[in-house]
Amino acid sequence: MADILTYFGMAFTGINLLLALLGTVIGIVIGALPGFTPTMGIAVLIPVTYTLEPTAGLVFLGALYCGSMFGGSISAILINTPGTSAAAATAMDGYPMTQSGRAHEALTEAAVASFWGGCISLIALIFLAPPLAKFAFEFGPQERFMMAVFGLTIIASLSVKNVLKGLMMGCAGLLVACIGMDPVLGRARFTFGQTFLMGGINMIPAVIGLFSVSQVLGNLKNPIEIADKSSIAQFKSARVRLLDLVRYPVTYIRSAVLGIIIGIIPGTGGDVASYVAHNVGKMFTKEENFGNGAREGVACCESANNAVTGGTLIPTLTLGVPGNATTAILLGALAVHGLILGYGLFTTQKSITYPFIAALFIANVIMMLIGLFGAKHFALVTLTPKNILSVCVLMLSIMGSYAIRGNVGDVFVMLVFGVAGFFMRAYQYNVVPIVLGLILGPIAEEGLSQALTLNQNSLSLVLGSLFTRPICVVLMIFMVISVAYPFYTEWKAEKKKETK
Repeated sequence: MADILTYFGMAFTGINLLLALLGTVIGIVIGALPGFTPTMGIAVLIPVTYTLEPTAGLVFLGALYCGSMFGGSISAILINTPGTSAAAATAMDGYPMTQSGRAHEALTEAAVASFWGGCISLIALIFLAPPLAKFAFEFGPQERFMMAVFGLTIIASLSVKNVLKGLMMGCAGLLVACIGMDPVLGRARFTFGQTFLMGGINMIPAVIGLFSVSQVLGNLKNPIEIADKSSIAQFKSARVRLLDLVRYPVTYIRSAVLGIIIGIIPGTGGDVASYVAHNVGKMFTKEENFGNGAREGVACCESANNAVTGGTLIPTLTLGVPGNATTAILLGALAVHGLILGYGLFTTQKSITYPFIAALFIANVIMMLIGLFGAKHFALVTLTPKNILSVCVLMLSIMGSYAIRGNVGDVFVMLVFGVAGFFMRAYQYNVVPIVLGLILGPIAEEGLSQALTLNQNSLSLVLGSLFTRPICVVLMIFMVISVAYPFYTEWKAEKKKETK
């Protein structure tokens, strides 16, 4: 423990603090811009670290990773345009809070929850890395398949008042996820002769279209609005209270633990963690408007998706197995700086590893301070006339969609999903199940395909093995609870109304 504290002290040098601040600020900006993902930011800026010492270079990249995860929530809350796919769940509660004049409150909660989620995951990274990384190897194809199916059960809680519509949207998401190359047979599916569709539908343009472009189209019918002076005064008078730092301690810990567990499973990420944590939070919350403007909903999502940062680093640092695309890029940065992955990072090379982890703590503190004291300034975006804001959002959406792969086809995908999202909202269809289908469909298909290959292509053998694997059985129990609980609470609420 004394050694760890000594190495942590090495992170508090002038250059490391400056790089942590710079990386966090750049990360927040990248995360807030629609389509500019943490993966892109790190990939572009890795060359900047070539001339730096290994510790300094990793401090910069780690801070950028943390900052970008939080940055995605800013645009999700203010303009219903998730900067990252992980922030899409945050928009469910964050944007309704903005619409009701509580943007400052939502941004403050996002900053605090992100801080706690990130710090809890880093504590796990320090003390639990080897055993947790070993646990990741227990997740075979069947477990990944069941994890994806468990995630899809969240549709029940999102659509309890109209299950049919929710299931329709979920199936639509799964169908869209099938576009591209078959992972087993290597054949093109549903591409209609279009070459750019052979790579599948990219998640980011689809999310941008469903959330932001559909919102822009919905704003076309609204008249030009002038900023209200009383609203400006409200933002200027907004204050951060001590209670804001520890408003939902149980929620922060519960969501962070979920984020860590999901983060160490290769192939998952912040988007899956956010929806799972939001769904679990709905089971325990006392807020009636959870999912439609509840502060605790923002806390669940942000704590979980920022806890994924530490979770994904656990298998990356200890086993050399990247938890997601961003840590795969970080893996390359570690190799460039001459670090040998494995247990040696925490023994022979701990003079670099522990200062790097300490810098992530520093980045989380900087991120929270920027979020807390910058919230009132970020929130002023909501006072921009809707016609001007809509044009800016559309421009950023087009730029972000094109920047992902440099493909004009992604821009058309974004526009198609935007128009589809507009009509879905008009007819009161929830677009979130489509996003869930897009995220979890490939994970479920890959897991099922691998399980079939390992079991002589026998579906009966695969289904039978689900009941003999402990993790699969536990996930089945969680699935039943996840599906049944929303209907139970709805029935209980209706019964309570009848008795009054």
